[in-house]
Amino acid sequence: MSAAAGSDSLVDRYLALGLRLGRHIDGFVDAYFGPPALSEQIGAEPVAPADRLRADAAELLVDLDAGVDSAQVDASRRRWLRAQIVGLHTSARKLSGEPIAYADEVEWCYGVRPRFRDEELFEAAHRRLDEVLPGEGPMRNRIITWREAHAIPVDKLEAVLRSLAEDFRERTDRMFGLPEGERIDWELAHDQPWSGFNYYLGDLHSRVAINTDLPVLSTSIAHLVAHEAYPGHHTEHSRKEAGLVRQRGWAEETIFCVGTPQCLMAEGLADLALEIIAGGSPEQVVASHLRPLGIDFDPDVVAAVRLASESLDAVRANAAWLLHTDNAPVEDVVAYLERWGPLPRVRAEKAVEFLTSPVWRAYISCYVEGLPLCRAWVGGDTGRFGRLLSEQFIPADLVMVP
Repeated sequence: MSAAAGSDSLVDRYLALGLRLGRHIDGFVDAYFGPPALSEQIGAEPVAPADRLRADAAELLVDLDAGVDSAQVDASRRRWLRAQIVGLHTSARKLSGEPIAYADEVEWCYGVRPRFRDEELFEAAHRRLDEVLPGEGPMRNRIITWREAHAIPVDKLEAVLRSLAEDFRERTDRMFGLPEGERIDWELAHDQPWSGFNYYLGDLHSRVAINTDLPVLSTSIAHLVAHEAYPGHHTEHSRKEAGLVRQRGWAEETIFCVGTPQCLMAEGLADLALEIIAGGSPEQVVASHLRPLGIDFDPDVVAAVRLASESLDAVRANAAWLLHTDNAPVEDVVAYLERWGPLPRVRAEKAVEFLTSPVWRAYISCYVEGLPLCRAWVGGDTGRFGRLLSEQFIPADLVMVP
């Protein structure tokens, strides 16, 4: 199956494979701003059978390893491409009905192998929270009450987003540089399994949606803005479009597919984004935006709770393991998240909605494994973070590169 009329380069075949897989799963292609003719052709053709796409991916890997197009695509790009194609091959194998164990799916798609965390890690976090949370009574009740008390009034949410985004954009431009003409449209969304989403449209343009199914909390809004926009997803996409696509002609960067190591790298750097531009204790910066808008925010308590609970991010990874490896009932996993999260039922159910989505079921490892990997490699060096925004890396590079 050719990529497009008159085009059969490795990169074109990679783009075509991703687009054809996207015909099977809505949302699988997170972004595409490559040749319009290719997407138009594939959108008009019959949906390719999963078996055919599995064979196409396998053939692409064989040709890549055999050195096809080596004069046009250097060794570093080929290594990056190979990791992405292994992920697409895995998705095609799953679509064709091949049984693949959850841990293998995560490793082959995202370049890391998941593991189940000992719950002693969460017990220790609960003890720390018990010490720093205000009020009296059971820790679980106090943390839920404390979190939900930080709900941003809906009529102030857009002003909060605008204030934070303007500040973070200026900081990002000063520290790393932004391509001329980049822009973001913000919107509020609902009926989605995620809390925020960056729709990269190409031409240095993003549409960022913040989900309002559940109240948006002042304790997490700055992280959302940094993660989705500056210096997170939008910054990475726009810098790579300007530098890798426009200047170098690396067309492989014009597609972004779920189920590839590209996702883990993107989520890891985006989760690191806030501390890069606002320091290891960003709460004072956040307070300077919220207080003028009449939103109560105690930066010292928020910082203490954040530090005490950071290891609880891995609760979601354990929940995915229970669902997809142990085949635990959904109700049991909701209860697990309520206990160890600790989350109110409505937020635990929203987390399970994400973990059971056909698109996102294995994606949680991108956050749980991606952040510590990127944080350790960057080591507080903004120059290294800038490289993550501008260069091609796979997870193994962050372990191998000194």
